[in-house]
Amino acid sequence: MQSEQGVRPAGGRGKVFLVGAGPGDPGLLTLRGRQCLERADVVVYDRLANERLLSYARSDAELIYVGKAANRHALPQEEINLLLVQKASEDKVVVRLKGGDPYIFGRGGEEAEVLRRHGIPFEEVPGVTSAVAAPAYAGIPLTHRGYASSLAIVTGHEDPTKGESSLRWEKLATATDTLVFLMGMENLEQIAEKLLAYGRPASAPVALVRWGTTADQEVLVGELGTIARRAAEQNFTSPAIIVVGEVVRLRSLLNWFEEKPLFGRRILVTRSRAQASALSDLLAELGAEPVEFPAIEIAPPESYAPLDEAIERLSSYHWVIFTSSNGVDAFLQRLLEKGRDARALGGRKLAAIGPGTAAALRRWGLQADYAPAEEFRAEGILAGFPAAEVAGRRFLLPRAAEARDVLPRRLAEQGARVDEVTAYRTVPARSGHQREAVRQLLEEGKIAAVTFTSSSTVRNFLQLLGEGGGGGEWRRLLAGVVVACIGPITAETARQAGLTVHVEAEEYTIPGLVRALVRYFEQSKVKVE
Repeated sequence: MQSEQGVRPAGGRGKVFLVGAGPGDPGLLTLRGRQCLERADVVVYDRLANERLLSYARSDAELIYVGKAANRHALPQEEINLLLVQKASEDKVVVRLKGGDPYIFGRGGEEAEVLRRHGIPFEEVPGVTSAVAAPAYAGIPLTHRGYASSLAIVTGHEDPTKGESSLRWEKLATATDTLVFLMGMENLEQIAEKLLAYGRPASAPVALVRWGTTADQEVLVGELGTIARRAAEQNFTSPAIIVVGEVVRLRSLLNWFEEKPLFGRRILVTRSRAQASALSDLLAELGAEPVEFPAIEIAPPESYAPLDEAIERLSSYHWVIFTSSNGVDAFLQRLLEKGRDARALGGRKLAAIGPGTAAALRRWGLQADYAPAEEFRAEGILAGFPAAEVAGRRFLLPRAAEARDVLPRRLAEQGARVDEVTAYRTVPARSGHQREAVRQLLEEGKIAAVTFTSSSTVRNFLQLLGEGGGGGEWRRLLAGVVVACIGPITAETARQAGLTVHVEAEEYTIPGLVRALVRYFEQSKVKVE
């Protein structure tokens, strides 16, 4: 693990990192920002900071929400300042996670001043500002050799205690080719009037970009003379940025984000936290906004004794069959803990159900001797398994405590001797504040689909969702939500629970599940159009 030198200061004093979280897309967090989050004792975060970034924090880190919306603050700025001082004074490393960049209309400079006055060491970690990122995700380059050679970023909401505006509108209106206003939606009409009064033409192109870089991104394009009226008619509200300039005309040509196949859709990922990233990354690559809500956690067996006994007599087995990547990792990790390594499998043949399980073996430097070519479940491995390798042979199945009995039963019917041992358990995840956040998204109709990658994710997700409500609470919350399952076993569990399964992957892998989701939404779009 990387040293904390440069993060936790010498001398036993705390430190505050003012970290820019970026504009909303968690992929735009800087590497330095992630490094600070991974080492923080306390994370103080804003409304505009994507909560997925909190997954980088340690499990024991204290998370404090101080989100601010227009005219509605969870915690006043003065109290936030004092909170940072207090936590750092307790010899804690504090990350102040702020939307965008802390020093670009983020009041990071004010927080830094307070920290300096109290003798608290601090560091500013720049973030990708929405002033640049939101137009980019809307297909609008702020400068372009053929359209704009200058740029100004302006606050649309000045400090109300200043009395008079410090903006020189008579100079600002025509000083640069492109103008970007942050936090200006409440004053859009006045901003347009000032620009018109001091020389910008009424026909000047304007774009309003709301919730840029996220699944909620909306863009309204118009002209300076009428944009305020159009925004009011369409109830186009904050948080949004205002872009004024000829570069707005490039949107029709350069719009890329909104063309992604899963753009605008939030998709729930219910895999364990340790495994969620692979699915989340694929979804994000295709324009979706993954919402990680782990329904399960991978836990050790209640007793290692049966697994340890199987490891001691490993040489007596002809085959070791792995049914999941979790089984591979759990078994080989225990092998290491017992003072042995992959050489203990020498002479044993290895079988893997599915390419994901085979890939897990390769990560450990092992190659599967047999894997079904098409059907990635117990029935598939039996259908193609060499008959001569079954009768009289001894098999070891290290797998989940909750696994189906199809494979060992059918192997035994064909004359095999089978030892099943529990290598790991899947247990309900501790949902914490995430459950309420997910329930709210479902209540507001902001979840397009929920993905299930195992039967245990189905059962535990419905259990978590139903907590605090009646028996049919999850039915109401999931009305209109697409249910996507990785394969027939998971799909059958979902149906038995009362869910309607809309998507079932033909290839029982994470990429297969994502491809099936894309096909479903593409076909749905065609039907609507």
